Amino acid sequence: MFANAAAFIGALVLGLMARPIAELPPLWELIFATFNGAATAGMLGMVALTYRHMVDVAEAALESEHQKSETLLHNIMPPAIADRLKQNPKVIADSHEQVTTLFADIVGFTEVASQSSPESLVTLLNRIFSQFDALVDDLDLEKIKTIGDAYMVVAGLPAARPDHAQAIARLALEMLVAAERVSQETGKQLQIRVGIHSGPVVAGVIGQKKFAYDLWGDTVNIAARMESHGATGRIQISASTAKLLNGEFELEPRGTIEIKGKGQMATYYLIGERKTTKPNV
Repeated sequence: MFANAAAFIGALVLGLMARPIAELPPLWELIFATFNGAATAGMLGMVALTYRHMVDVAEAALESEHQKSETLLHNIMPPAIADRLKQNPKVIADSHEQVTTLFADIVGFTEVASQSSPESLVTLLNRIFSQFDALVDDLDLEKIKTIGDAYMVVAGLPAARPDHAQAIARLALEMLVAAERVSQETGKQLQIRVGIHSGPVVAGVIGQKKFAYDLWGDTVNIAARMESHGATGRIQISASTAKLLNGEFELEPRGTIEIKGKGQMATYYLIGERKTTKPNV
């Protein structure tokens, strides 16, 4: 505002000092100088306004790009972890004593891949994984990554939640429904196999390039084994997860299976959620 006023006054002074092409009576010289100064001031004002508009547009574009970058970063890792990484870009490793991890895998994906073009295969994966992503968002869970046709999710971090096992169980049941829906819509024989285990993990970000939020520990390995040793179209869970479900879900005992590095482990198939919660006895 003050800059525009100064420009106007300066232009008015210049206009008063400017001389007309021909000699004019004193009164007309004053009128000429006044109008000349006002016109110059108007032009300078337009230049100032144009410059201000250009600055505003540039700032808006910069803010838009910043928001896009923030959104992309928050899609890669939890917002709280992304903020920590921006403030102090070093190794992040947090211990979480109780989380529930899920692995899901598309059964027979190799055969499906052999019968599809690369474009249609990627489109199919995107279709089913996008539905899984929507379920993860609805249940406020944390997607960790996809590896080929495998999908990994965790509940209970970065913020702890007491219902982490129940939330993952609900997700697993909805994932079976989503996979069946995509199979019917596409005409492809799509079935998934799901494995779940609960326990402690270490979560964080390591490395210097292509940052990714990931999990480490026996809990992750056992959850992966629950999936790989499971049955098509079924959800296999460990005894630790079954205990945390506290009778709120219907389970079918499977018996024991051999888990590499752990020996025999009791497992269960998750059937569905009970309409009424049984008391813990």
